[in-house]
Amino acid sequence: MRDNEVVEIGPEPSAFDDVISVARYGAPVRLTDDAIAEMAASRGRIEELAEGDTPAYGVSTGFGALATRHIDPSMRGRLQRSLIRSHAAGSGPEVETEVTRAMMFLRLRTLATGHTGVRPATARVLESLLNAGITPVVHEYGSLGCSGDLAPLSHVALTIMGEGVVRDREGRVRPADEALKEYGIEPVELAAKEGLALVNGTDGMLGMLVLAIHDLGRLLRTADISAAMSVEALLGTDRVFDAALQALRPHPGQAAAAANMRALLDGSGIMASHRDGSCTRVQDAYSLRCAPQVAGAARDTVAHAATVAGRELASAIDNPVVLADGRVESNGNFHGAPVAYVLDFLAIAVADVASIAERRTDRMLDVARSHGLPAFLADDPGVDSGHMIAQYTQAAIVSELKRLANPASVDSIPSSAMQEDHVSMGWSAGRKLRRAVDGLSRVLAVELLTAARAIDLRAPHAPAPATGAVTALIRESVAGPGADRFLAPEIEAVVRLVAEGAVVAAAESVTGPLA
Repeated sequence: MRDNEVVEIGPEPSAFDDVISVARYGAPVRLTDDAIAEMAASRGRIEELAEGDTPAYGVSTGFGALATRHIDPSMRGRLQRSLIRSHAAGSGPEVETEVTRAMMFLRLRTLATGHTGVRPATARVLESLLNAGITPVVHEYGSLGCSGDLAPLSHVALTIMGEGVVRDREGRVRPADEALKEYGIEPVELAAKEGLALVNGTDGMLGMLVLAIHDLGRLLRTADISAAMSVEALLGTDRVFDAALQALRPHPGQAAAAANMRALLDGSGIMASHRDGSCTRVQDAYSLRCAPQVAGAARDTVAHAATVAGRELASAIDNPVVLADGRVESNGNFHGAPVAYVLDFLAIAVADVASIAERRTDRMLDVARSHGLPAFLADDPGVDSGHMIAQYTQAAIVSELKRLANPASVDSIPSSAMQEDHVSMGWSAGRKLRRAVDGLSRVLAVELLTAARAIDLRAPHAPAPATGAVTALIRESVAGPGADRFLAPEIEAVVRLVAEGAVVAAAESVTGPLA
């Protein structure tokens, strides 16, 4: 990822990598000349409306259920300030910095389209905040996903005004005015419509979607690796992953997962050891045999989510908007349903990938199903418990993931005196997906840890070069089979290897890029 290359923001759509670079790695941003020109042009139309007598939502009227009140021109600056202060009503734990930075970047991108009527100077302050590493403190609760992520974005807008609380580049929580002064950023006195334009978008839920899609690309390759290692550990067969069999059911994700597993298992000495005719098993359990079908379906779900996210990254979401012909029109594009649905869909896929991984782990620990491995992979079963409770931890996470798979997007609740009578709950869908993605990484880490131990116990038979490389990587942080040890740090060590992408990198050092 680009951690120091400037990401340009113009009227055109942003790329996924742009979001990740700015949100996660602190890349600087720059508004293009085209963006400045588009914003200046649309601002002229807003100022015409602000000076006239024709009612225009959010320019000369109140908001939501209060939109019937006409606001005198002398009060319109106060109208915008009041909007932000009252809507910055979040509560609960602080949201992760990367989520808030993604939200800030995406809101700035919408402003850069010139469809919101915001002054270039206002957008420049948001640009400066990103570049200074100043992140508004945004809270867990407050967004219903319609009209957009109002409360979270209002906490960002409050910072643009020089109010509220922020976290600086060093991670210190400080008053916003103090941090802005230190970095030479002049806060903005919001003008007509600007408060509304800063908060009326799906940027929070979209940011979480883009981050999750990025992480799931790595985790689904990790799931193929852990599945391949479990197949070896359980003396399974790789014949079911044959390309000709996969072609009979041409789902692209399934084909990719099966191809990965063929590459990962190529040259396995463990596989060769039971191809001498002595093995009487006809078929492996579903958790082994159907690994590409489950991981493949998850891949196809991620691909669908990426299509939706790509469309959203090409969108200009605000209400009202300034159209190319100069019209200023109210609309419902802030409704988060398209994003909320795929956030929920991904949580279902995550839960299922974790569930099948837990089942493979359980098989390695059960003497009745592990084909010769010691009970719980313990050094001295009965005295030692081996990985017994590691599987409990997996099971607890999988149970949690099943609860998180319950969709948020069907749980609309009315607000604003029934003016906003159907909402998306997309922010909530994003929040639970982040927990689910973290849970999946931990479930896969336990499977990797367990499979590596089981593979070691199959000695002198050697694993495939690729799975062997992953086992060797794990052994750099975690010792091999032996008497019981403090297991939690070993699990966390492998969680870090998964999160950093080291597991995928180790496998790909042998196979080349995995799909």
